[in-house]
Amino acid sequence: MEDKEKMKIGICADHAGYKLKQRIIETYGDAYEFHDFGTHNEDSMDYPDVAHPLSVAVQNNKVNWGIAICGSGNGINMTVNKHDGIRSALCWRVDLAELARQHNNANVLALPARFISEELALEIVNAFAINDFEGGRHQRRVDKICGFSG
Repeated sequence: MEDKEKMKIGICADHAGYKLKQRIIETYGDAYEFHDFGTHNEDSMDYPDVAHPLSVAVQNNKVNWGIAICGSGNGINMTVNKHDGIRSALCWRVDLAELARQHNNANVLALPARFISEELALEIVNAFAINDFEGGRHQRRVDKICGFSG
């Protein structure tokens, strides 16, 4: 029997999200192949320095989807969403992660490390991972997100 290829997930965090990033990798490392874009310690740093490389990896299909973590989740979410083709969703509840995948075809999960427990974060990651885009009427809406030119 052949081994099924693991899904590739890009992950990054700033100093506020470092511990959560490590916990996610530790918990799900056997199920998924993680590509860690940093940071690699709790020293203060700027989240765009890790968010941009993660976004490029998602854009170029080097990873299937991404996880981006900072203290509030807002800054890193704004940064990754600056990239064409990125649909990042800031999720602090499991149902938000489910809907982000099912209805919005989100390809990056942003997490607020300072506002959710590690246990809840792990549940959110799992929900994001196991849900798929439903298409249908939602595809029309996603197309309008990606095709807007002002």
